[in-house]
This record gives sequence, C-alpha cells and structure tokens, in this order.
Amino acid sequence: MKLLQRFFVFSMAIGVLAVIWHYAGDDFRNQTASGPAAASKPTSKHAEVGHIVKESDLNTVKLSPEAVVRLGIELHPVEIRSMPRSRPYGADLVLPTGAAVIVSTPLAGTLRHPTGGRFPQVGQRVRAGESLLELLPMLTPERSVLTPAERIRFAEAKVTVAQAQIDADGQFQQATVQVEAAQIALTRAERLLADNVGTRRMVDDARAQLELAQKTLAAAKERKQLVDNIKLDEEAGTLQPMPIESPLDGIVRATHVQTRQMLAAGQPLFEVMNDAVMWIKVPVYVGELEGIAVSQPARLTLLDGRQSEQDVIAQPVSLPPTALPLSAAVDLYYEIANPDHKFRPGQRVAAHLPLLGKAEMTAVPWSAVFHDIYGGQWVYEQVADRTYARRRVEVGWIDDGWAALRRGPDAGSRVVTAGVAELAGTEFGFAK
Repeated sequence: MKLLQRFFVFSMAIGVLAVIWHYAGDDFRNQTASGPAAASKPTSKHAEVGHIVKESDLNTVKLSPEAVVRLGIELHPVEIRSMPRSRPYGADLVLPTGAAVIVSTPLAGTLRHPTGGRFPQVGQRVRAGESLLELLPMLTPERSVLTPAERIRFAEAKVTVAQAQIDADGQFQQATVQVEAAQIALTRAERLLADNVGTRRMVDDARAQLELAQKTLAAAKERKQLVDNIKLDEEAGTLQPMPIESPLDGIVRATHVQTRQMLAAGQPLFEVMNDAVMWIKVPVYVGELEGIAVSQPARLTLLDGRQSEQDVIAQPVSLPPTALPLSAAVDLYYEIANPDHKFRPGQRVAAHLPLLGKAEMTAVPWSAVFHDIYGGQWVYEQVADRTYARRRVEVGWIDDGWAALRRGPDAGSRVVTAGVAELAGTEFGFAK
C-alpha cells in the first residue's frame, strides 16, 4: 500500500513539472520572436498599385486648330429635355391571321409537278397564282382514282355537256336560217315599195324581224362557243390535269406530299406563309397596364435591350384581346413591316413600351455617344479650348435622336457630336 502511494505522488510531481516546462517554453519563444531580429522581418503585401487611375483623370486630347478643322469636330451642349419614358418587355414575333395558308387537294387524284417546273421545296419563294403542282383526277380509262359514285356523276356530266352542245348547235343553225329568211323578206318588201305595190310599214316590219333574228343568232353563237369550250376529257375517261397554285406571295413553309402520290380529297399538300408583315405580341403584367401608353408606337431592340439606330418602330394594332391567366398578364399587339425578312416567326425581341407622362432628363444627341469594345458608353466633353476628355455615360433610352442620360456630364457641358470616332482613334493611337 505504501508503495502505491509513493508511485502516485511521484506521478503527480512529474505532471506538474511538465506543465511548468510547457508554459516556460512558450514565454521563451515569444520573447525570442519579439526581439530585434523579428522587428527587421518585412511584412507580406498581397498587391501593390503604383498609381490609382480614376475615371475623372483619364487622358485628355488636345488638338491643333488644323486638326479640329480636318476632323470636323462639332459640339453641342448637354441639355435638360422632356424625354418620353419607356419600359422594356419581352415580346414574341407572330404571323398575322391569314398569313399562313395550307393548300389541300380539291378532289382525289394523282400528284405531279408542272411540265418544265420542279417540286416546291421548303424555303422556296413563290408568288400568288404561281402553278406549283398538278393534280390528275384520273390516270387512264382502266385505272381511275374516282370512286364509283364520282364516276357516275362524271358520266352524267359528260351526257349533260354533250346535250348542251347539241342544243347550242341546233339553236345556232335555227338562228342562221331565221336571219336568212328575214333578209329575204326585207329585200322583197323594199322591191315592192320601189314598184309602188308595197307599203312603208311592210319594209319597217321586215327590217325589225331581221334585226331580231340577227340578235338571236349572235346569242346562239356565243352560247355555242361557251358550250364548245367545256372539255371534260381529251381521251375517254381521262380528266385534264388540274393546276395547284399558290394562294399568296410568300415562302413554302412545309410540304406534306411527294410526286406520283395518290391522294384523297382534302389531303394537305403544302403550306405557304407571307412574312412581309409581322405582329409583335407583348405580355404585360396587369398591374403595370395603366401606366403604359398603349396607343403610341413601341421600339423593338434585341434581347440585350441596347438601343441603336437600327431599332424598329412598331405601330399598335387593335386585335381581339388575349391574356395569360397563370402569369396575370394581358397581351398588347404591335405591327411592323418586314420586307427584307429580317425578323422570323417565333423570334424573341425586347419591346420598349412608352409610359404615360414625361421625365425631365439630361440628354445629349445620340451621335455623341460611342461604345468601346466592352460595351461601355462614353462621350467626349470639352474641358478647355480644343481640349477634350472622355467621360463615361449611362444611356437610359433614346427618343427622336436624343439619348437620355442616367449618368454623365452636367447640363451645360459641351460634348462632341461629330468626329467622335476620330477622337477615339487619336486617344488610343490607331489614328492620326
């Protein structure tokens, strides 16, 4: 027992000495690190900037009087203008009603392309009335694509046409004989009157009968020509090819058949669309609808929303109202001309809709703004005589050739409106 007590006391003493030595070593190391050698050790730096450049300290371009004339520098002051406000919305381009037509077969038959032509291809430009396909309602007398009922009706039509031709020919012959008889009667009446045997009344009656017979002959001749032009077949049981024409000017959007294909009546052949005019469908949240000037034109840009001189002005159109209940939005419609086929159905664009009321904004002519390679917007401000400094601006929107500035030079400052590109070239060293 005494031996265990002595061992326990010895172990406790060793533990206390270890703790004392640990803390004593930390104090010695701290004193060593805080000595003269530690004071001379340099501290680390993550970055060093020799000269901080601010945008207000950008390069200035000073031109000689000759350079000002040669570059054609023109100035205009920054103004406070009443600039109509606008708000961008995502929009879809759609075809107007009736701009896409599906052409179908009027009756059953066999399809072929016109003689000397080719089968209409997807993307092919066509004109209204242009013959694109031909339909053969019947191939041969032995092989017909007509149903039994259609063959019976076709035979009845042939009989009716033949009877009409016979009747027309008979009426023409009868009218011819009546004209000849009336001419003879008129000649006799005039001879009797010349011999003082007849009367003037007999001559007048004979002349009236001749005129009536001539008119009857003319009508019979016209009817005979009309009936003779009705040709149901060139050979027994074979119908004439029926041309299938394009109903409008446009482009072939899709084809659903091939040549030498036997088709049933009403089967779709091809689709033609006319994209010369496009509608813009703009969904607008109902809570913002009251602040939009729906009767004023809208400006179309690409989806980046950046406005340029190539933007298109769309006119509002009145169409049946549509809405999107799930998104609490209603649709506004605008119309643009698309003669060069720049826009396509289904294309997404940004529509800048005008807002009610106007805002007083600092503005500069749009020609004064130029963009760098990163999309930044800048103007050149005149800071002294023939001296110009580049200033960053933020264009909010454009109206009638003026750019509304959310950020930029103060009103009254003079900026360069002509020769901007030349000044940029001079500043960056790629022009003289």
